Amino acid sequence: MARNYLKKAALTSRSDAGETTKIVAGILADIEARGETAALEYAAKFDKYDGNVQLTPDEIDAACAKVPQKLKDDILFAHDNVRRFAEVQKKTVENVEYEINPGLIAGQKAIPVSAAGCYVPAGRYRHIASAIMTVTTAKVAGCEHITVCSAPQPEVGLYPAIVFAAHACGADKIMAIGGVQGIASMAFGLFDQPKANIIVGPGNQFVAEAKRTLYGRVGIDMIAGPTDSLILADQGADPHIVATDLVSQAEHGYNSPVWLVTDHRPLAEAVLARVPDLIADLPELNRENAEAAWRDYAEVILCDDREEMAATSDAYAPEHLTVQAGDLDWWLDRLRCYGSLFLGEETTVSYGDKASGTNHVLPTSGAASYTGGLSVHKFMKIVTWQRATREGSKKVAEATARISRLEGMEAHARAADVRLAKYFPDETFDLSADG
Repeated sequence: MARNYLKKAALTSRSDAGETTKIVAGILADIEARGETAALEYAAKFDKYDGNVQLTPDEIDAACAKVPQKLKDDILFAHDNVRRFAEVQKKTVENVEYEINPGLIAGQKAIPVSAAGCYVPAGRYRHIASAIMTVTTAKVAGCEHITVCSAPQPEVGLYPAIVFAAHACGADKIMAIGGVQGIASMAFGLFDQPKANIIVGPGNQFVAEAKRTLYGRVGIDMIAGPTDSLILADQGADPHIVATDLVSQAEHGYNSPVWLVTDHRPLAEAVLARVPDLIADLPELNRENAEAAWRDYAEVILCDDREEMAATSDAYAPEHLTVQAGDLDWWLDRLRCYGSLFLGEETTVSYGDKASGTNHVLPTSGAASYTGGLSVHKFMKIVTWQRATREGSKKVAEATARISRLEGMEAHARAADVRLAKYFPDETFDLSADG
């Protein structure tokens, strides 16, 4: 079976690397060396903002007062959905202990990281929902301190709705500083905040590269690229809804891939015919992004049957995966590689992006083949512990000594030897490498 591309992408999400790595490395090194002074200089240069970086309680209250009550209600509705889903996720991780052998007990404990940094994009679009997704999840996980960084409007400051969302969801510090300088501020613990143990949230290529560079010194949610979305649709799908959903994701950015995979040529052709008009009807900024994404990155793929459709989807491992096809349970059971799955016409990626409860910080650029998205688990360390009685340690000590000597690690073996000698002085053990 061969895929038939009715529309083939000219570019991929990795086609736009440019000088990003070099630029970001230089900024991070400068900020680490010169601290807050450098961070403020970059804020003035890139954010075009020289106001107060750390929002005071009065500034937070003033910003919240500017948000219309209806929008507040919508934000709180979304926050409640995300919170309740995160609470359910948290219950799936339990502290446990198990007696492996008589007298030898091992356990698992879930410990939240102390300090979380949440980045909320506010350049091309005002990502209010990102504040909800990141802060709420960190709060439910049990993080002791949560910082939010977001790019301010030149000469104005942070968008009031972002401030309200961050504050309502539980942020301890809200910072008006964006880009690499914002990521660096959280990673290096500038402006009277603790160093972040983990930094999460979406952002442009510079933000993503800053997180990638710092990974290892701090944890991150994932190494992210441009957002992407794939729709699986059969002959029963509504071409207008399919086209609308594709355009809704293409507007994210000029390099945001969208893909349609179908086994029904008339549907594919109907969607191809409708998309240009839907894009043309958008406001200017949205239209420019969607036009470029559709022209350069979008694909429409015709398959022979649903098994080939599913295999194609798994190969792409999309960030967002929508199924508008019959027998949804079959698709749920069959599909393996995606960041978040949307089953049926009655839901859409836009719901997940904004308010339905699942997180919108998800793996991109094929990373869904090996990881999922942001959840309470990302903010928690699953650690292990053990204890033993003297009798319970006996067999483990013997095995440890012999394995260690076989490996050539004599000091490891002797750590077992001394316990056997102390606990069982009247017994003789064969602890040589050949047993």
